[in-house]
Formats: sequence, structure tokens, C-alpha cells
Amino acid sequence: MKDKEHIRFLQGNEACVEGALYAGIDFFAGYPITPSTEIMEHLASRLPQKGGKFIQMEDEIASMGAIIGASLTGKKVMTATSGPGFSLKQEALGYACMAEIPCVIANVQRGGPSTGNPTHVSQGDVNQAKWGTHGDHAIIALTASNHQDVFNITVEAFNMAETYRTPVIILLDEVIGHMREKLVIPEPGEITVVERLRTSVQKGVDYHPYLPREDGRLPMSDFGGEHRYNVTGLFHDMWGFPNNNPKVVSELLRHLMEKIETNVNNINMYKEYWLEDAEYILVSYGSSARSAIHLARNRRARGFKIGVLELQTLWPFPADMVREKCAGAKAIVVVEMNMGQVVTQVKNAVDHPNKVFLANRVDGELISPSNIKTLLRMIQGKGV
Repeated sequence: MKDKEHIRFLQGNEACVEGALYAGIDFFAGYPITPSTEIMEHLASRLPQKGGKFIQMEDEIASMGAIIGASLTGKKVMTATSGPGFSLKQEALGYACMAEIPCVIANVQRGGPSTGNPTHVSQGDVNQAKWGTHGDHAIIALTASNHQDVFNITVEAFNMAETYRTPVIILLDEVIGHMREKLVIPEPGEITVVERLRTSVQKGVDYHPYLPREDGRLPMSDFGGEHRYNVTGLFHDMWGFPNNNPKVVSELLRHLMEKIETNVNNINMYKEYWLEDAEYILVSYGSSARSAIHLARNRRARGFKIGVLELQTLWPFPADMVREKCAGAKAIVVVEMNMGQVVTQVKNAVDHPNKVFLANRVDGELISPSNIKTLLRMIQGKGV
């Protein structure tokens, strides 16, 4: 039984803050933007109390640059934003991918494009999280539908950033960010926290900042510390110096992709509800999953065999898992608040894409169980 000090009633944005503090965040740089501002506001107060550093930057571009610099010096770092700010971060995000710099970016989604619908919900940034920055690259993007899971995926975002030396995106949405519910904060050590892997190479000995160990991990040396090395957004060799040799370029690009894509099973996080006998499966994520779970629970009480697959890892997309879980379904309904971004991935994953349907809403309102039920009735009416 947790005491009152470990039980909170708070916003999803605050749950993200608590997860970041639990994971050991040292530095936050950001710029206020609805609906993510509470992450910044609470870290402005909480982080210095823990010995960390907070700074409000002049814009989102500078915020991304600041956390990249702080990460290179050995700190666990994070920034938070929403759609327009996330767009501004993309060039520096690509730099962090290329230079293999651990960092966490929270994007609390709102309606877009452009200024869009600042105070209302959307899930329109799923593809941007994957393809927002140019060039071939891999990315990790996590999401959650309740505050306990927001806390957990935030800790995991920091863990994955350190494990794979990569940016990790926390892809929340306005409903999750602003709604309030209970959060139980785990005891220290209850959830594993991955620390920075630092090189064992002694001072004065040649250090290769981009030479993976046998397990694929790249030990780091705090920039400005014992070793001098080069950091660049250009294709580079194991010393970090620019190199456009075709072999070097090919090997580096494949490394950037494979260190994440080949670990999809380790990165994949998901929840399942009533899939054992489900004839109809709802695939969803974020706040949309709350409506999907509510509908499935009520319809099962009336004898309908409906299950829910809630995705918490959106990128790398867990295609094999989705295919396996949905294999026996008469129909698969992807529930999301965009014009159909995850539904495309599900169709590509399953054996019968003609059985995949989209239940969506794009008007700034939370998709409701009734919205999903209407589509299900149409599917059942067609004899699917």
C-alpha cells in the first residue's frame, strides 16, 4: 500500500514531469506552447530542487540545440513542445540522429497543420515523428493512454535514449496532457533506470566515439572532459570526422537504422484487452484508446467478441506483433484522430488489408465510443 506522498492527482503533462524526474533528468530547455506548457512550468520549479538545470530558450530551435549540447556533456536531457514547435525542431532532431546524441522530446499533439487548433486534441503528428526530419533514419516514438503509463513510458524514453544513443519522442495528445487522474509514483528502484554508458578508455588513449561494442552500444565520453573528439552532422568515421567514402557512408547509415529497427521487439510496448477470442479488434493509441477500451468493455457485456490492441510504441512500428495479434480477426478497426496514419501501417502489416477499417475524428473533439460503434455496425451489417 502506497502512502499519500506517492499518490498524486494530476495532469498527464505533470505525470510526464514525474517520470522524467524519476528517470534522472538533469537538464531541460524549452519554449512555452499549448498544450505542452505545463511540462515546462512544472520542471521550472521541480528540476532545480533536484539539482538540475532549467532554461527557457528564445524559441524551439534553440531549445533543441541546448539539449543536444547538454547531452554531449553527459547530462540526461529533455524538451517539450507541440506541433508547430515540433516542426521547428526537425533539423536539429536530424542532427541528433546522425551524431547519435541521447535526448527526449515530448510532443503533446494539437490540431494542425500550421497554428491549427491549439487547445483541442489531435493525433496528426504520428508520421511527422517518423519522417519529420529529412533523409533515411530510424526513430523511437512512444505514447500512452493513461497517466500511470505516461509516467512509465517517460522513464522508458530516457532509458531507450541512453541505450540506443538516439533521440526518443514521447507522443502524447491534448486530452492526455490536460486531463487529471491518479498517479502512483513507484519507489526508487522499482522501475529500472538506465544510466549513461561511459567509455572505459583512459585519458590520453585514442578514443573512438562512434565505434560500437560487440553488443552494439556506443560508450560516450563527456564532451569537454578527458577526451577530445569531433561531432558533426556530416557522414563521419569512427573518430567523428567527416568522411564521404561510399563504404563509410553506407555502413553508418545502416548502423543508424539497424540499431533501432533490429531491436523492435525490445523497444515494442503495448497492451491487449480481450484478444483471446476477439472477432473484431480495435487497434488504437493515446486518448483514442480510452474510447476503444470503453466500447469493447460495454459491447462484450452484451455478447460481442471485441478486443483492443493498444499500441504504446508507434515507431519503430511493431508490424510482426500487430500481424500476430490480429491474425484471427474478422475485421480490424484502427481508432485514431487523424486522416489515417497508423491505419496505413496496420494495413501493411496484416495478411488481409481489406479487413482493416478506419474509425477517426479530425474536428478537435475526442473520438467517442459512439463514433466507433457506428462504424462497427456498418461493418457487421455488411457481413464482415
